[in-house]
Amino acid sequence: MTNLSTMVLPSQPALARDDFPADFAWGCSTSSFQIEGGAGLDGRAESIWDRFCQQPGKIRDGSNASVACDHYHRWPEDLDLAQEFGMNAYRFSIAWPRVITELGAKPNQRGLDFYSRLVDGMLERGLQPWATLYHWDLPQYLQNLGGWERRATVDAYLEFVDATTRHLGDRVKHWITHNEPWCTAMHGNWDGMHAPGQQNFKAALQVCHHVLLSHGLAVPLIKSNAAQAQVGIALSLHPLRSASDAPEDMAAMQRHDGLRNRWFLDPLFGRGYPADILEHCAADLPDIEATDLEVIATPIDFLGVNYYFPETIADAPEVPPLHTKLVVLPDRERTGFAWEVAPDGMRELLVRIKNDYPKIPIFLTENGSSYDDQVEVDGSVCDTERRNYFMRHLDALKQARAEGVDARGYFAWSLMDNFEWAEGYLRRFGLVYIDFVTQKRTVKESGRWFSAFLNQNK
Repeated sequence: MTNLSTMVLPSQPALARDDFPADFAWGCSTSSFQIEGGAGLDGRAESIWDRFCQQPGKIRDGSNASVACDHYHRWPEDLDLAQEFGMNAYRFSIAWPRVITELGAKPNQRGLDFYSRLVDGMLERGLQPWATLYHWDLPQYLQNLGGWERRATVDAYLEFVDATTRHLGDRVKHWITHNEPWCTAMHGNWDGMHAPGQQNFKAALQVCHHVLLSHGLAVPLIKSNAAQAQVGIALSLHPLRSASDAPEDMAAMQRHDGLRNRWFLDPLFGRGYPADILEHCAADLPDIEATDLEVIATPIDFLGVNYYFPETIADAPEVPPLHTKLVVLPDRERTGFAWEVAPDGMRELLVRIKNDYPKIPIFLTENGSSYDDQVEVDGSVCDTERRNYFMRHLDALKQARAEGVDARGYFAWSLMDNFEWAEGYLRRFGLVYIDFVTQKRTVKESGRWFSAFLNQNK
């Protein structure tokens, strides 16, 4: 176990924990498939990502997550780190294939017991459990029947939600129904970058609708099983830039916004799907039943926002269906993943949500950066760029609050390096460096800074 108190900490930043409310949620985010490993243990079924990893060329380094960070066995050590950082919250996800292992099966008690131990471990360390119910690991047995394209998968999801919240609802008060429906639908079924790897825009819109519908149906179910539950959803949202002042590019940015941002925000807040996108994508619209939009708009207690970078959009008549393209601007600061570093984009995005939608508490459920971290000769990991990234984004969050945004928490992505989906182990986002051969955990400079920041005045 790493003892943070013996480490030499960087100089204190100008930013102070006292700049935020005393009850502000400070945490980190993780996801089951990316860290747990234990792929064949205790009855866990195959997920769509297990199958996707078996397909040549789908994962950049040819790896898989069968072991990942071995969190399934090492979770006490990992929770100890979060506690030592001074965090008061911990966001994790629950692997559907661990809980419902085959179609129509009773809940797998061994899977539920693992999450029960995990939740108890959080509470023992003063960490509020924030549970994400779906972070992309659909059971493969459901994908074999059509996956999220089928409305029956909504019913299967509700069975999983019911079993999980009945078992953990006495201890978990914060629930996120879905993480980033955009990625589930679009990366999984439009561009094929993620599991299940389909490339069909119409199917992607149907998947998106069923995911949002399952969210709306899950909200009252969770509340019925967990009397004190606060329920929300985590969206990946982006502030947008037009590549130029030309009317064509400005219109393209509006179309992109319609699918990237408003396609999720509008129905969740009772406005239905954006009319401009319904018109533009008329040939590919999902099947929507009479009460679906009312269900999707079921009131939530908070909105989770995952922010990483802005997007710059240009008109592209040759690129269906939106006739838009992303433009990579030169001379921009970028992460090792080539994502633009734009802290003010976070402020801009949050202020837009405040101005355009009904008042609601907001939690930054993910924010972080990937760099090419290296272990130095002395065993340290000097990720100064990531440390500065966090400092600057927290300052932007402070500014957003000053402009009236009801932001109540911040979750760094991520506690530790992990299996980064189609990138395999090539991208490192963690506050903690993982040696994936030995599973040794090493706190990075960014983690030491976070510890110093969060433990101020304690």
